[in-house]
Amino acid sequence: MIIRSKAPLRLGLAGGGSDVSPYSDTYGGLILNATINLYAYCTIEETKDNLITINGYDSDCFKTFAAEKILNIDGEASLIKGVYNRIQKEYPFETNGFKITTYNDAPAGSGLGTSSTMVVCILKCFVEWLSLPLGDYEISRLAYEIERKDLGLSGGKQDQYAAAFGGFNYMEFWQNDMVIVNPLKVKRWIIDELEASMLLYFTGRSRSSAAIIDEQKKNTSTGNTLAIEAMHRIKQSAIDMKLAVLKGDMAAFAQILGKGWEDKKKMAGAISNPMIQEAFDVATTAGAIAGKVSGAGGGGFIMFFVEPTRKKEVINALRKLDGFVMPFNFTEGGAHGWKIYPTDKVSTLSK
Repeated sequence: MIIRSKAPLRLGLAGGGSDVSPYSDTYGGLILNATINLYAYCTIEETKDNLITINGYDSDCFKTFAAEKILNIDGEASLIKGVYNRIQKEYPFETNGFKITTYNDAPAGSGLGTSSTMVVCILKCFVEWLSLPLGDYEISRLAYEIERKDLGLSGGKQDQYAAAFGGFNYMEFWQNDMVIVNPLKVKRWIIDELEASMLLYFTGRSRSSAAIIDEQKKNTSTGNTLAIEAMHRIKQSAIDMKLAVLKGDMAAFAQILGKGWEDKKKMAGAISNPMIQEAFDVATTAGAIAGKVSGAGGGGFIMFFVEPTRKKEVINALRKLDGFVMPFNFTEGGAHGWKIYPTDKVSTLSK
C-alpha cells in the first residue's frame, strides 16, 4: 500500500512574530495568514525488508535504517525522524519496513513555513496510514510540539496551523500554547484582486530563521522597549489587515503591509540586509506600492503589492536581479492524505 499527503505553504500577511513565545505568552499574539498553491509532499510505501528508507529531497538526506521503535536524532532528516519517534511514543505500531519520500515546492528557508508545513505533511501521512484519531487542531499542536519541543527548533506556532487548516485564517495565540483558528470567508472577487495585485519574489538566498527568532525572543525577555512596542503594532496590524481583506480595501491592505515591514525591521538586526533593500528599491522604482518579507526575514520570499496594470513592469525590473518571481494563487484546502492500493493488473494504452 502507498500513502500520500500534501500540505500548503503560507504567506504571513500580518502579525508575524507575535505567535512566538515569550511574547505570545505575555501579551497574546494575532496572525493573519493565507495558504497558497505551493506544497510540501510526503509518500509512505510499505515494504517487507525490516528497513526504514528515507528519501528526504527537502533535506538532501537519503539514508536507510533498521526498522526500530526509535530513530537517532543526529541532524539528518530530523523532521522525518522526529515525527516517526513521536508517533511511536503516542501511538505505538509495528512495521515490517517502509520507505518515506518528502519534498517541497519551495526551497527551505524561503519564509513560507516550509519546515513546519513538512512536519504537518509527514504527520498527515502517518495519520492516514495508521488511521489515527487526529483532527486539524491535534495535528497542528502535535507538529508544533515535535518541532519546537522534541527537536528544539526555534520558531512560532502559525505555520503548523496554517498548513493543517488551509485558506485565509485569523489566528489567536495565548498562554499555555492555546491557539484559536478563525477561518475567514473572503469573497472571490477580493481574492482575485489580491492575486492580481501581489507578486512573490524569491531573493535567491535561503536563510535560517533560528538566529533572527532567538534575537526576537531575547528582545522580549529583556524588555527591549523599542522591539516590544514594534511587536504591539505588528499585532494590531493583524486586526487592521483582517478588516481590509474582508472589505476588499486594497489601499488599506497596501498601507498595512508596508507599515508592518517597517515595524518588523525593528524586531531584530538581521531581518533586512542590502540584498533585500536592493529588491525593495528596484520594485518600488518600477511601481510597487509596498512590500514585506515573508517569514522571519533575512532572505527568502518578498511579497510586493502593486497596481495590477504595472505588475509586468515590476516583474521585468526584478528579473534583472539574482532572484526570480514565483507565480502563485491562494488556496482553500489544508493538509490532506490518501491511500493507493496496488492492483494485480497493469493497464496499457492501445495504439
